[in-house]
Amino acid sequence: GRLRRGDFLCEDESKKEEGALDDLQEKSDEELVQMAAAAPPGDLRAAESLVLRHQRRVLANCRYLTRSPGDAEDLAQEVFVKAIFSLRRFEGRSLFKTWLQRIKINHCLNFLRKMEGREHVPLDEPATQAAEELQAPPQAEAEIRARRQRERIRKVLDAMSDTLRVPLLLRDMDGLSYQEIAEALGLGLSAVKMRIKRAREEFRRLFHAPGGDAGEPSPAGETGSAGEAT
Repeated sequence: GRLRRGDFLCEDESKKEEGALDDLQEKSDEELVQMAAAAPPGDLRAAESLVLRHQRRVLANCRYLTRSPGDAEDLAQEVFVKAIFSLRRFEGRSLFKTWLQRIKINHCLNFLRKMEGREHVPLDEPATQAAEELQAPPQAEAEIRARRQRERIRKVLDAMSDTLRVPLLLRDMDGLSYQEIAEALGLGLSAVKMRIKRAREEFRRLFHAPGGDAGEPSPAGETGSAGEAT
């Protein structure tokens, strides 16, 4: 299930260390990484603080990349397990969140490769909470409209093929460069640019199809990337 304090601390320890964890949240990622890597066996407070800080985004990313809310929580948990137990090998040549992002992308892509050829189950269950870039501001008067828009975004992304959806999300949600996407997917640079261009066109077509609100923005537009020239 979703990562919680109990995933890294036993219940009694979790209550005992709650105040310390709150204090750790004030530290930077880099400080927490150093503390976690140097911590004695069994002391996962710094590692857990990193999880609590990044779990929402990682979970949402796993959900959108895989179209599988039932697997997204397990995938997010596995991503953090890989990251936490690899901290001693983290050399700090990139930001922790960038390093974590690479682990998440590779893990989700491996999951999708394993799922190739299997039929996707229709996703009618409630959507996992969207990533920050895909959320509308939570003003009271816009709450219903924002909720409907997030649900429509989810359905549109779910209707897109992996071939188009994955590079679009890597570009507009994860913020990867075209070259980074090409390396992650094993594609040529021109192929990546063409897929993202087609994906944006497909997203707009589906989003503004009959039954949708043509006046609402696209998710890529909310991330600030949809209008980029390709």
